Amino acid sequence: MISQLSSETQPLPVSVAFSGPDNTGKTKQIGILARRMGSAATSAGPLDHYDPRWAAIKAEGMGRWWFETGPVEEVADVLAHSYLERSRQRFNAPVRFLDRGIPMLEASLAATVAVRENLNTRQATDRARSLVASYESDLRAAEDGERALLLLHCDDVEEGTRRSLSHEATVTDIYADYQRRLHEQINRLVADDRFAAVIRIGDRPTITIQDEVRRLLAPLHPAIPSRAMGGVHVVALGGMSESGKSMAGEYLRTHHGHARLKIGYLIEDAADRAGIADPYRLAPVVQTELIVDGLDRYCEAHHFLDSVSVESLHDFDSAVELARMLGPQLTITYLDTSSAIRAQRGTAGAQDVADRDLVKSARGADKIASIAQEVIRNDGPRLQLERRLDHLALTHRWPSHQPSTMPVNALGLPVHLESYLSELLDRLTTAPQPLIDLLAVTGSGARGKYQHGWSDLDVFVVAEAESLDGMRRVLANLEAELGGVKLGLTVLTRAECRTGAVTSRLLHVLALIGSGGLVPLWCAPGLALPAPDAATDIDVSLRDGIQAAVEIRRQLLKGAPDLRDLYKVTALLAKIQLRFGGIECPSDGDALRVLVEARHHDTSMVSAARTEHAAATELALVILRSWLATLPGKAT
Repeated sequence: MISQLSSETQPLPVSVAFSGPDNTGKTKQIGILARRMGSAATSAGPLDHYDPRWAAIKAEGMGRWWFETGPVEEVADVLAHSYLERSRQRFNAPVRFLDRGIPMLEASLAATVAVRENLNTRQATDRARSLVASYESDLRAAEDGERALLLLHCDDVEEGTRRSLSHEATVTDIYADYQRRLHEQINRLVADDRFAAVIRIGDRPTITIQDEVRRLLAPLHPAIPSRAMGGVHVVALGGMSESGKSMAGEYLRTHHGHARLKIGYLIEDAADRAGIADPYRLAPVVQTELIVDGLDRYCEAHHFLDSVSVESLHDFDSAVELARMLGPQLTITYLDTSSAIRAQRGTAGAQDVADRDLVKSARGADKIASIAQEVIRNDGPRLQLERRLDHLALTHRWPSHQPSTMPVNALGLPVHLESYLSELLDRLTTAPQPLIDLLAVTGSGARGKYQHGWSDLDVFVVAEAESLDGMRRVLANLEAELGGVKLGLTVLTRAECRTGAVTSRLLHVLALIGSGGLVPLWCAPGLALPAPDAATDIDVSLRDGIQAAVEIRRQLLKGAPDLRDLYKVTALLAKIQLRFGGIECPSDGDALRVLVEARHHDTSMVSAARTEHAAATELALVILRSWLATLPGKAT
């Protein structure tokens, strides 16, 4: 459980100390936040800037002096003097970041004497405190002036040590022992509440840790941003010249609401803010930090965004670092297109495409496919590319849901329809191979509102196209069992569900299944379907509303409208209007009564509309006028 920093108003300036064992990312987290804050923050730099003795120590060899030749009294004095001198330095920025706070002096010194003098944790603590006893009051004052933030790999000493050492190219026995002792001492400090906040890193990516850092530190000063790309998913598009990256980025922008950004813009904007003249001469890791800084700024300025595409990934090392920094918030997508197709697409000719490919290959652009989460073959028709992009976008917008099931007799249907559905399920799902992946009753039959002679039996099925012949034979053999009831059967494939290639009504069915509002009668083991979000469900239902309003007028202009058809289309238009108001009424009658009452009309017309033409017409006009009243101009 993360300890929360005090939200009390802090006097300026504020010093925030990032502490933790080696290789927990302290320096990187400080760098990201300091760059983001610009002139509002400064970094105190390394400890060896604060005591002139460090020059000779480094010339001798830091590790050798620390663990072998330097008297522990000298090690303690150099460290204490450096920490205290750093704390005394004046700084002009409102916020100063320190790499290791005062508690780390005690932890590192105790770990050092534990290794050098073979002491246990308690003995090492006492020995370390005795070595800096002359500085005790100054150290306490310095610690009181810091806001202490601890970064830990995890709470387990052995695992934390292993993770710290895994980042080192070479590890000596002494250094490994020191890291283990350091973890023991840090855990002791945690138990003593020496840190205002503790962040367990685990396997989380850099940006997720940065987001948590900011949420903890933001109350200390208004200049500290409160989030770091929170809830934003990034699609990074890679591929060789003319592979379709720009087309993909534009499709994601126009059809899925992604902000479309260029990597060059992000690098140059961040570099300009940081005063870097030529960012393209920097190492790929630093360039990637600039990309993330540019993304972070853009997303904060456009806080409503949840999806961004960036193009184009041309450098392999940068792509690797971007994946490390963003983790699951990033999907590297490589457009794999044959050289022949790309040569045809080049407006300046095939040689121009080949020349640009040489530059990209030199940066490792062709290797990005090996680390991409999505590789899209783009030699086919545009429709194929767009369906793959639909799947890519919706995977991160619509959560996956494994439906539960219910027995047929829970629906409360007439006996002959229960018998029909039971036999249908048995024949469609028995060995050797089920013909379907899912079957659910929808409409009034799913809500206990089935009315004989009025309702259809609406059934939703997920099945592959290869099953259609077998399904047709089963349906033909069982048709007589329906007893004259009209069967409304809708079949979708898994791929159609995943890509959202469905009508608005079927998207509503998927949303109901995903929310648990509609429980299937059977689904294949392990089947997971997308669960469209409520906002999308509401938004796409507008199309059905438009069609329903048109159909109502068609019915009213008939000499004798079909009462059942008119009632159902009127109810559909009522449901859609209510849905936009945040009211979900699956029942036709309930939806009509709610909307009629809201428009200050007599709700008795709802029941009468099933059998009386005058009531049906009056009801249809009330609902239609309610719909038309939402449009500019006068409703008719």
